[in-house]
Amino acid sequence: MWLHAFLYLVRDRVHVFKSFNRIRIIYVMLAVLLLVGLLPLTIAGVLLSRRSAVELRATEGRYQAQLVRDKARQIELYGQRYRDVVIGLARAFEITGGNRFETDLGYDTRLQRTLQDDPNLIALAICPVKGEVHRAFQADVIKREEVDQRISEVLAKMNARGVIIGRPQIIRSGQEMALTIAAPVMNGEEISAAVVAIVSFQEVFKAVQQASSSSARDLLDQGLPVVFVVDQNGRAVAHPDAAVAFSERPMTDLKVVQDWLETGAKVQSALEPFPLDRDGKVRTMLGSYATVELDRNSLLGVIAIQDEAAALASVQDMRSQTMVVSLFAAALALIFGFYFAQKLTRPVSELAAGAQRIAAGDFSQRIKVLGRTELGELGASFNRMTDQIERYVGDLQRSAQENHEMFLGTVKALAAAIDGKDPYTRGHSERVSRFSVATAQALGLPDEEIEQIRISALLHDVGKIGIDDRVLKKPSALTDEEFEIMKTHPQKGFKIMSQISAMKDFLPGMYMHHEMINGQGYPQGLKGEQIPMQARIVSVADTFDAMTTERPYQRAMELEAALTRLKSFIGTRYDARVVAAFIAACEAGKIRPGVTRVNRKQSEFRGIPPVPFSSTTDSVIAIS
Repeated sequence: MWLHAFLYLVRDRVHVFKSFNRIRIIYVMLAVLLLVGLLPLTIAGVLLSRRSAVELRATEGRYQAQLVRDKARQIELYGQRYRDVVIGLARAFEITGGNRFETDLGYDTRLQRTLQDDPNLIALAICPVKGEVHRAFQADVIKREEVDQRISEVLAKMNARGVIIGRPQIIRSGQEMALTIAAPVMNGEEISAAVVAIVSFQEVFKAVQQASSSSARDLLDQGLPVVFVVDQNGRAVAHPDAAVAFSERPMTDLKVVQDWLETGAKVQSALEPFPLDRDGKVRTMLGSYATVELDRNSLLGVIAIQDEAAALASVQDMRSQTMVVSLFAAALALIFGFYFAQKLTRPVSELAAGAQRIAAGDFSQRIKVLGRTELGELGASFNRMTDQIERYVGDLQRSAQENHEMFLGTVKALAAAIDGKDPYTRGHSERVSRFSVATAQALGLPDEEIEQIRISALLHDVGKIGIDDRVLKKPSALTDEEFEIMKTHPQKGFKIMSQISAMKDFLPGMYMHHEMINGQGYPQGLKGEQIPMQARIVSVADTFDAMTTERPYQRAMELEAALTRLKSFIGTRYDARVVAAFIAACEAGKIRPGVTRVNRKQSEFRGIPPVPFSSTTDSVIAIS
């Protein structure tokens, strides 16, 4: 990070001093020294560590694959050993005549003696088709009821000449796993009996344990492989942590176990990196598996997993050492480089700070660059340039302000001219603009948007310039035909102002201020959020002024009555947020009704009797 920052600084300084060959050469040389000293070291370290990681990962993979194959072969030999023992006993009984089980009562003693000669035999039984079962078992390991249950389960699967090997199961009466093996005793073509052996799985537990007494968690933390055995359902039947196997917990959450269940005996071993959540952190694991074939219908999977990061810790150490050496070299180079370049970079820093102040609009300060060198001349030129820019910016700001004021004055004059066509609406647009701005401020809208709302409100009735005076100035209620003509003023205003590109930001308020939240407005029948916020605000302000301004055919409403009326239109005509903001502005004293009172006698002279605010309000709201 330091190196990148320094190179960026050098590149910037070289660009500034491209006309000063002596300074540029110094910085270029410093950059070259850093690159030559650090880049090869960094690249070499990265390539070496990456190559080491690949080789070490491959070595770990080969070791794991060989480990699970060896363990699988060891377990197969163990199963084959007792498979042969059971088959041998069955054949011996066939040779001696397998029809004397009922009369020979010495079998129990001989079975017990066989049991004592082999500690891995937990139980041994001879089960004649007709007659009493002869059995011997280690009473301190297994109960007679469980022996009989296992015998019944395996005999149910018995067929002629077929050896049955059940899946490893926990002995309920003790913390031990056992395998049940059965072989038939034939008398000609018929089964006369069966030899059943319950064999301890303890040797398999010893096979999957490492030389150390560490737990599986400790082995993974040390980068050592953890080996365990699962059955065809994915349940652990042998594990370095015996509690895992005795809980018969499924291990199918491990991808390597899922892969073994999918491939079965088709693949003898494989290496597959996979993610594993350990203590809330996802770690990449190396996984291998091999298949133990006790017989064609009894398969076990030998699984090995290993924490990749822990296994490749030496590679990480190499990378860390490379990084430390690189950072030390970079720090040393930077210290000496900056020490000698500090005086040269200080004037450039002054220039950069001055440029930043100018960019921020601050022209009040000038830089101080002493000396008669090119840097001093550059500083003086920079100060002269700042003076000129300050004058130009000031002129532009004044011109912009004048143009804005001229534009605003023109808009106000246009609005006043439109309102002036009818003495009863004089000042209407100005008041609507003032009410709209107060509402927008209560909503917390940005200043730029508030200014757009101000202009849009001033021009919201600009389309009335195209309405016939007979309709526009009619002192009584409009007919349906006249009302339809009056409803065209938003389109007329939009048509007039859309031809001016500078007016595009003000069009929503002019064109859509008669739209309603429920979609019953005009000219487009928009609903809810389809109506721009600018139009929603102007609509409320326009209605409020219409209700609180005295017209020939209606009396002006008091403030509270007008606000109550506005509230009644929430959800149908007006947005609830806009009405709430409008009321808040009224309560804050920012909005006051602008009542224009008309000479009562003049109204009566024109034949227009003044009427209280009533159902005609909706017509006033619609055309105001």
